[in-house]
Amino acid sequence: MASSTYGYVRVSTQEQNEARQVAAMRAFGVEDEKIIVEKQSGRDFKRPLYQCLVGGLRAGDVLVIKSIDRLGRNYTEILEQWAFITKKQDAAIVVLDMPLLDTRQGRDLTGTLISDIILQLLSYVAQTERENIRQRQAEGIAAAKARGIQFGRERLELPEGFPEFAQLWQEGRISSRHAAEELGMSYKTFQRRAKELCIAT
Repeated sequence: MASSTYGYVRVSTQEQNEARQVAAMRAFGVEDEKIIVEKQSGRDFKRPLYQCLVGGLRAGDVLVIKSIDRLGRNYTEILEQWAFITKKQDAAIVVLDMPLLDTRQGRDLTGTLISDIILQLLSYVAQTERENIRQRQAEGIAAAKARGIQFGRERLELPEGFPEFAQLWQEGRISSRHAAEELGMSYKTFQRRAKELCIAT
């Protein structure tokens, strides 16, 4: 059976447009019916279409992706997927954003070795950058909190007379809606803050 060339496209949300990746696949020569588009969050990385595609690859097939992060969330995952596709499935991978990452048949041993080295380097750099971004964000938040900056929605000050109305509500002598109207706040907010006050006392 003749080998096939497949393109895998993933976008993280339903709102993101996959047109750029699809256009790149077509320009490479992947047929439309063999371009798999998956809209799936990178957070949980559940990719049923990807798993089905990769699991069905045969020896000699080619998987085309736009960039290496389509293979996994981190350095370890990318390398695991690379090894599974190229070694276990005996298929080839072409990364359009990095022409050196091309394991199609006909490449010599040196070319394959260079491809593996570059993959490991790029995967490591990508993961290191993500970790650095998270660290800078955490440091920035810590510094802002140290300066007294508050994050999240600011809690509203309780209106005058709130404890008395909360007590009446807890005793069943007034409804939360009536108490909220008297205090000029939503009844849901009244209930929540009244419960917090009850717990605190």
